[in-house]
Amino acid sequence: MDFGLVLQTDPPAAQVISLMKRAERNGFRYGWTFDSAVLWQEPFVIYSQILANTRRLTVGPMVTNPGTRTWEVTASTFATLNDMYGNRTVCGIGRGDSAMRVAGRKPNTLARLGEAIGVIRDLAEGREADVDGQRLRLPWVKEGRLPVWMAAYGPRALALAGEKADGFILQLADPFLTEWMVKAVRKAAADAGRDPASITICVAAPAYVGDDLAHAREQCRWFGGMVGNHVADLVSRYGEHSGLVPESLTAYIKQRQGYDYSHHGRADNPDTAFVPDEIVDRFCLLGPPQAHIDKLKELRELGVDQFAVYAMHDAREAVIDSYGEQIIPALR
Repeated sequence: MDFGLVLQTDPPAAQVISLMKRAERNGFRYGWTFDSAVLWQEPFVIYSQILANTRRLTVGPMVTNPGTRTWEVTASTFATLNDMYGNRTVCGIGRGDSAMRVAGRKPNTLARLGEAIGVIRDLAEGREADVDGQRLRLPWVKEGRLPVWMAAYGPRALALAGEKADGFILQLADPFLTEWMVKAVRKAAADAGRDPASITICVAAPAYVGDDLAHAREQCRWFGGMVGNHVADLVSRYGEHSGLVPESLTAYIKQRQGYDYSHHGRADNPDTAFVPDEIVDRFCLLGPPQAHIDKLKELRELGVDQFAVYAMHDAREAVIDSYGEQIIPALR
């Protein structure tokens, strides 16, 4: 099992770079950041410095989207980083929750997302692609590799990930839901004539190491609110009891009153009081090191290839070090 670290690009950027260097020293192989231009600093600028200050770390957004940058710009940016630092990027992509809504736009359609996945990958790897009716190629790209991993929850999005993406990003660590969604992605891949085993499975969630569960829950409760935004979209699209989305995912948002993106992904988010302890425990990894190891082994048995640690809480350095000293060695 690989491990990644997920950070927001809050200033100062030097701190983000320092934490990524710390993660690499502790055995993490991926460095991820949020990508929402209004809320945080520009991640691709920071990736260049992360890559320059590490040797093996692969970096990318969790997640970018097809709407805030034109596709040839996204592809060119990844290709430039790969040319400079040796194919050490991955493109995490989704419809665009915070990035689009904060800018007053709706998230992208799945049709547009599916088209963008192929175009961005083709252009970044030196092939010709159709961009809004115009055939384009980046002539300076001689060779390259850009895996494109898609974030998804709902049935149509899971199917698209299986049909088009190189990897699937699931932003929660509940074993029951992980099994359900991984099966859906792999079935879609098989139905599309692809090898289901070729799709990398990445689970991303907050991790907090320690014996004080009450404090850990409060530091990670924001995550249930963030996931709740996506769940609310699913309920509005499919209904609460459609059978297309597990009710173990949709039931907890009944008390959700709204969401202010100025608190997005932060431990002090006041819009997440509706998230019960049970959901925090299911969606996150909390407790002493052995509790993390046990849950990660369960996820690994379900086919998870990478666990990416959301470190938006008051113990970022301690969690990185605990994973490096005790948890990552147990999973390798």
